[in-house]
Amino acid sequence: MMAETTYRDCPACEASQASLIAEYSPDDWQVSSCETCDFVYLKNPPAYEALEEDFAWEKTYVEKREKTRGSTAFSPLQRAVRKKTRLFTRDRSQKMRGWFSDGHVLDVGCGNGGRIPEPMVPYGIELSRQLHAHADAYMRSRGGYCAFGPGAEAIWDFDEGQFDGIIMNSYLEHETAVMKVLKGAARCLKPDGAIYIRVPNFGSLNRKLIGKTWCGFRYPDHVNYFTLTSLRQVAAAAGFTLSVVNPVTLPIDDNINALLRKRDHQGRA
Repeated sequence: MMAETTYRDCPACEASQASLIAEYSPDDWQVSSCETCDFVYLKNPPAYEALEEDFAWEKTYVEKREKTRGSTAFSPLQRAVRKKTRLFTRDRSQKMRGWFSDGHVLDVGCGNGGRIPEPMVPYGIELSRQLHAHADAYMRSRGGYCAFGPGAEAIWDFDEGQFDGIIMNSYLEHETAVMKVLKGAARCLKPDGAIYIRVPNFGSLNRKLIGKTWCGFRYPDHVNYFTLTSLRQVAAAAGFTLSVVNPVTLPIDDNINALLRKRDHQGRA
């Protein structure tokens, strides 16, 4: 039985007309391309309540990982490029310190809450009840806390200018209210703060070759399919500039890693 769904306009430009991409639309899920801005999104996503209970990440991850195992045309090449580029990049926690200045950091869709390294003070938002309980206890032990609820709603409960950094790691592809959460992030981010975003790369060469079995498709909890162009467009509409963290590997990478900064404040990427 299909979960209760809500039909929505384009989350990037709010246009109502979209063309169904039949190849990518199994089991009545309607993956569509906006006829105004070409953004690709799920037209009829599940309600938040279903995402909280029926499609919670910890309940679906293992099954969907197995279904998409091997669904890349570039696994050996990707591994080789990552090994090479890793020699020239810092550890992720070190990069976070450069981006966020060891301050107060918010992780939207934080899972169990363990992504933010010390000495940063961790805050989070989590929709899964089970993961929220774990994350809140852990974050409170380090001086922060985790809010429970949809990211686009809960982010507005934090103070204006509260955070030095915000993490949206494997989150924005799940969020039906893209502009609302980004504008909420702009409000609670300090003027010189930054947002780290990681989303599946719909523009990757791998997706174009693999098609409907691409590892970035997850039905129905992936509701947005970003290219670098569309991610840059929604970031700009929310008042941000975007710099790519993984420019060397991006054409064959199944993910986009990007750093957003408020338009009047440029910083290190």
